[in-house]
Amino acid sequence: MRIAKILLVAHVSALVFGLMGLLYVIPNLALFAGDSQAMQVYAYGLEYAGSLHIILGAAAMFAYGIAAIGLRRTGLFFAFAVPYSLLSELIGTGTGWPFGNYAYTSYLGYKVLDHVPFSIPLSWFYVGFASFLLGSIIAGNAGWKAQALLSVALGVWFLTVWDLVLDPAMAHEAMAIRFWEWNETGPYMGMPVKNFVGWSLTGAVFMSLARWAWNGAVDSRAAGLAPWFPFTVYTANTIFAMALSASVGLWGAIVLALALGIIPATSALRRHRAPRQVAATETLWQPAPSR
Repeated sequence: MRIAKILLVAHVSALVFGLMGLLYVIPNLALFAGDSQAMQVYAYGLEYAGSLHIILGAAAMFAYGIAAIGLRRTGLFFAFAVPYSLLSELIGTGTGWPFGNYAYTSYLGYKVLDHVPFSIPLSWFYVGFASFLLGSIIAGNAGWKAQALLSVALGVWFLTVWDLVLDPAMAHEAMAIRFWEWNETGPYMGMPVKNFVGWSLTGAVFMSLARWAWNGAVDSRAAGLAPWFPFTVYTANTIFAMALSASVGLWGAIVLALALGIIPATSALRRHRAPRQVAATETLWQPAPSR
């Protein structure tokens, strides 16, 4: 867990560094033009910062997952989330379905097949994993099927709410640097509604597959499943998106992120009981009933 905590601090620091660059340095670049060291930091940030916080976020959630639920289940979630989201994004950038007509710029790292930055599937993984675990904790220790359904539904909900505040800001014409660009418009702050439908369906597929492959229910009282960690990851990334939205005046998206995302996610902190010792014969997961 110590490694996970170190990676989490690095991830949040990278988010803050990115915000400073996007909201202050780039719009005021002339102020730093005479400082060679500052310009070197700027060049580094422009090339790597876009993907750095994503890599660190994925590493932090992977390390946390190993400590909380084990390598097998964490690896399974990664194995479903990354390839499936990459496939969805490749289809999306190539055909306009299921998200709409959009294209990525060059600020998020190397592009797979010249279409999707390698960091994008990692972002699906780590925010999706955090969202899913929050949903699992909120679902509590209900029956296996009930908890499976609720954990996926709530996980998809949190993941989609994050995109409600992130997507309009990241592609806004007022942003000094845009990470992707839309070639169509829609009723949600200029965004097509099918983008969020496609987002929800993509998350639902890989979360459902992972939950099915785990074949067990989360014990929300287990000592290893500390809810503050996925809550911190989810909240930090949502606040990052909220700050970007504030910079371009998307106040409605901020309200939605608070009301539909961060505030409901605090339920995971309240539902989690005091940590208890786990016996040597006990696991953090309850097996599914035999079929």
